[in-house]
Amino acid sequence: MFCRNCGFQYVNPAAVICTSCNAPKGEGGYHCQACGASTVPGAFVCMGCGGKLAIKGAKSKVVAGILGIMIGAYGVHNFYLGYTGKAIAQLLISILSFFTLAPFVMIWGLVEGIFILTGKIDTDANGVPLSD
Repeated sequence: MFCRNCGFQYVNPAAVICTSCNAPKGEGGYHCQACGASTVPGAFVCMGCGGKLAIKGAKSKVVAGILGIMIGAYGVHNFYLGYTGKAIAQLLISILSFFTLAPFVMIWGLVEGIFILTGKIDTDANGVPLSD
């Protein structure tokens, strides 16, 4: 395990901060956590080892999928992922139809929730990949 800020190899895997640069564990975007190679800030994959880089602020795939499956009729999962236009459409269809169309929107949310969990929908509205 390497520091994402400076590339220093952790002696103690349970460390909370890097003993070299004092950065909190997992913070930074300049080095791969798996191999310690320098990375380009904002990169999704390490060019040294090919490993997936941790992205700060990434939304959870599991949270989004469960929101879609459980309360998809209200577009909550799309609000969470930043797709506000689609989320407002789902919410308004459910409410303005006095919930007569809510079962159809629930199916829409269920399908999107399954797509999120299976990886067919794998980014948020900003194009940031969802975390596992």
